[in-house]
Amino acid sequence: MKRVLVIGCPGSGKSTFSSRLSKESGLPVIHLDSFYWKPGWISCNNQEFDEILQKLLVQETYIMDGNHGRTLDYRIPYTDTVYFFDFPRYLCLCRVMKRTILNHGTTGEYMGKGCLESIDYKFIKSVWNFRKNQRMRIINILEKYKGSKSIVIFRKPKEVKNYFKSFSK
Repeated sequence: MKRVLVIGCPGSGKSTFSSRLSKESGLPVIHLDSFYWKPGWISCNNQEFDEILQKLLVQETYIMDGNHGRTLDYRIPYTDTVYFFDFPRYLCLCRVMKRTILNHGTTGEYMGKGCLESIDYKFIKSVWNFRKNQRMRIINILEKYKGSKSIVIFRKPKEVKNYFKSFSK
């Protein structure tokens, strides 16, 4: 395991998992949101983000945390391991709400500089509709790489806990 991709719905625990996996494995973490978002939640344009991705993807080792679905087909060939958090939407939404309440007005390590933790209707709607709008596309993409990549799909938080128990042995 040298180049890892961690994907899933916002609030599924991707960043927390990535940070813990980094501690366990020694691999550095790349939080894509910290490259994609400029202060005030202004996004990069596609060309700018693609140029950033090109530089990040050729690094020797990393744990890359983040969906950015438009670039998924481009990123997977560079990786050897993919973790997909396929959690129920109510769980993800509850976690997003909790994170927002606990960290409101601060900037997390996984976020872009100057992007304060907040929530709006558009974001809530994207979390709620993630399974309907993005899940099957992700599953279909992952299916293409079965056998050539190590693909781990977590469907319950307990599976993540059990993974780390087996990982540290």
